[in-house]
Amino acid sequence: MVESTNGAADLSSEMEVDAFRRLFPLRFHERHLLESVRPDARPLGKARETSLALGAVASADGSALAKIGCTTMLAAIKMEVMTPAKETPDEGCIAIDFHMPAICSPIVRPGRPAEAAPVVSKQLSDTIISSGMVDLKELSLVSGKAAWMAYLDIYCLDADGALFDAALLAAVAAFSHLQIPVVSLNEEGRIVVFSKQNEGEKLKNKPVNEEKRKLKLRSIPFGLTCIIHKNYILADPIAEEESIMETLITIVLDSSYQLVSLYKPGGPAVAYESIIQDCIALSRQRVGELQTILNEAICDMEVD
Repeated sequence: MVESTNGAADLSSEMEVDAFRRLFPLRFHERHLLESVRPDARPLGKARETSLALGAVASADGSALAKIGCTTMLAAIKMEVMTPAKETPDEGCIAIDFHMPAICSPIVRPGRPAEAAPVVSKQLSDTIISSGMVDLKELSLVSGKAAWMAYLDIYCLDADGALFDAALLAAVAAFSHLQIPVVSLNEEGRIVVFSKQNEGEKLKNKPVNEEKRKLKLRSIPFGLTCIIHKNYILADPIAEEESIMETLITIVLDSSYQLVSLYKPGGPAVAYESIIQDCIALSRQRVGELQTILNEAICDMEVD
């Protein structure tokens, strides 16, 4: 009888806490901030558990599945031969699209584009190009005639905060997994991409690259989004925290810990220099963690 009474009391207490969280979400979170802890028991400056799996899409030339907490991103790269622009005859191109299907979040409505999608898409494109991670000259095939176009599509499968950070990690991992297809010049001087169906033609035609090759990535960028609320800095926020604390700062550092970009989309808090420095310090720690996770995923792929 005593156990039954205690169980009922615990259930009642849980319901009260849940009701308080739903009715007064900001006050609920601020009570935790006073103890320098989050509702999920994380310290304020700690990111969520993160995992990477390379080769998640068998039909893609490069792919990866990235998870940061519940936030989940699937990235896939498809390579196609194109005619390079006259201004850059020795360079290929990268086209990036970020997708948020309705399944990823209750705030995304079927048939309506998510407001965050084009913002994240542009942020990803700016970051990947400005970081210099991919040397576009490596994507050239025949100067002025043929080059690779890398189509990178990233699908958000679960949008639980820090979307850009997870999308960037998935993109970086997909490029790490990418294998550029085998191509040759045919008798008309056109590029032929080899597949299992036309593998026999490889011997007849002049090879441009004789076997699949990987890109040499440089200055790999990693992102960390932080929320600024009063005197507190919360690293890697979940969607609930983002919805009630409006000031976000995203720091992107490369693998050499050099600043690639600083993005502050808005919010009432002023980004003082000391706050930015604290966010950069957290980002430096995060870069080390993510670099280790990426290296382990690459090693696991090579072993398989």
